[in-house]
Amino acid sequence: MLDLIDVTKAYRGGHRAVDGITLGLRPGVLGLLGPNGAGKSTLMRIAATAARPTSGRVLLDGADALARPRRLRRTLGYLPQDFGFYPELTGREFLSYLAAAKGVGARTARTRIAELLGLVGLGAAADRRLGGYSGGMLRRIGIAQALVNDPRVIILDEPTVGLDPEERARFHTLLSDLAAERAVVLSTHIVPDAEAVAADVAVVAEGRLVLQGRPADLVAGLEGRVWEAVVDPAAPSALGEWSTVVRSVREGELLRVRVVAPERPLPDAVPLRPGLEDAYRAALGTGPADPRLPVGARR
Repeated sequence: MLDLIDVTKAYRGGHRAVDGITLGLRPGVLGLLGPNGAGKSTLMRIAATAARPTSGRVLLDGADALARPRRLRRTLGYLPQDFGFYPELTGREFLSYLAAAKGVGARTARTRIAELLGLVGLGAAADRRLGGYSGGMLRRIGIAQALVNDPRVIILDEPTVGLDPEERARFHTLLSDLAAERAVVLSTHIVPDAEAVAADVAVVAEGRLVLQGRPADLVAGLEGRVWEAVVDPAAPSALGEWSTVVRSVREGELLRVRVVAPERPLPDAVPLRPGLEDAYRAALGTGPADPRLPVGARR
């Protein structure tokens, strides 16, 4: 449905926020993972035709979406990381305004808005002004506005920031239902969000695509390579130069660490069942959570 082909976004001075990324979006949820500053938001803005790439193509059903962006925008639901709103409008008025802007008929909009307000748990707050909404409520109205035109392509940039666990669980269920017939991109740095709903995961670091695949396949690729060990943070190179530290917890003067390594990093290290977080951290080549641990070499 939507294809990004060799997309690059460069700025003055030569910095590339996005560097030659190719992604194909089809019905289902693609979890786009990466740390803050990895280029995810820039890539999502390009996919939504809110920004133009320096080079590369964006195709909707094979047609150039950059040359004719209105065709994509009519069928697009987009929640940017920071979306604008009118604080003097109520939640219902705000959604009605955006529905009209997107060409949704008044009768259809009324029904659709009532459904969406219920889905995001804002039915009781529908007639309160947005200026009085909490951060989590604003995020939920943002999710609702992205869905008001019943889009075929949905791009959500950090949608769960500010949501409590119950709200996140409700959002996961909603996203799973929507993805049956729609292409959904969930851009996030929160691995459990992608793990909960994504059929496919792509990891971006420093503007480049460094890992992609089905979560189960990515996890299976780490069998026999995830370990737990107790280490002395004062010991130089305690885990060896090829270890990626996923997590560390202090226990007195020692640290209990979870690491990804091709072989047992220490004689008393015990094997663990791998998870998506392990695959993500290994792809990033991230160092230890505790700065006193020796930094593992990046692969």
